[in-house]
Formats: sequence, C-alpha cells, structure tokens
Amino acid sequence: MWTTPVGSTFSYSGKFYQLSDGPALPKPVQQPTPPLIVGGRGLKKTPALAARFAAEWNVPFQPVGAIHEIRAAAEFACEAVGRDPATLCSSVALATVIGANEDEIERRAIAINRDPEELKTDGLYGSPTDIAARLAEYAALGVSRIYLQLLDITDLEQVALIGSELAPLVSEF
Repeated sequence: MWTTPVGSTFSYSGKFYQLSDGPALPKPVQQPTPPLIVGGRGLKKTPALAARFAAEWNVPFQPVGAIHEIRAAAEFACEAVGRDPATLCSSVALATVIGANEDEIERRAIAINRDPEELKTDGLYGSPTDIAARLAEYAALGVSRIYLQLLDITDLEQVALIGSELAPLVSEF
C-alpha cells in the first residue's frame, strides 16, 4: 500500500480484511516506508516476521542471559530471507527503577509493587551507575536500543535522574 504511486489505487483481499481501489493516501513521510517495530519473545515466528518486515525487533522484559539466544534466532531468520542481520535493530523493553540511593530505589520499587529481586534480573534496578553497567551488558550483546518502562508516571524526579545522571553514562555506547 505504501509503495502504490500517487494517483493509483490499492486493492487487497485477505482472510480478515478486504480493500478495493483505495487511494493509499496519505503517503508516509519516512521513505521508503515508516520504520516498523515487531515485538515479542518467540524464537521462530517473531524473528521470521521481524526479518521480513521490520526495521526493529523489540524483545520485552528479558534478562541479559536470554538475549544471546534471541539475537541468534534473529540472525538466523535474517539469513534465511537473504537479509543482512546488521540491518535489523534489536531493542529490549525493561521495567526500570532508578534512584540516587538505596532508600530511594526501594521506595520506588514498593510504589509500583514490584519485587526488587525480579527487577534486578528481568529489569533495571539500582543507581545510575548500576543501571549503566547493566545497559552495557545488553549493548555488548548487540542490543542497540533500550526502552525504559517507568511504571510510576507521576515520579518526575526519576525521569530527571535518568536525564541528568544516567544519560551521560550511556552516551558513549
């Protein structure tokens, strides 16, 4: 649909949706298409879809230890369709609790009703220095983007801490 020339129409007949002679407008600003993000933890269908269609594959809430196998599945899927695996951005979404000291970190974990031990393994938990070290582990495995999930959206001090203390620590990778 995105590649239909202006002035032409687009038709599609699928199992669930049909479209006849649609103008396929407006056209996306990004060329050749908008960047598509495919998300999921599967090791077969998800990487195959990402390899065929996506600019980015997002893996939600996975510990560092799972990333090697997930990245290998993505590389295999890319190679299976003739795509250079380096052209598929890998990202991870992680629940995040960050604080300047242990009391602040613990208070934030309690506020969102999350177990600190779980966040330490399957998320990001700690000081800016702790979290920067954890992000470096993901980067070393080929993850180029991390989405920090902040569950307490009213805690603007946490957002400020990410901007003022964490961002400078990770800007080099």
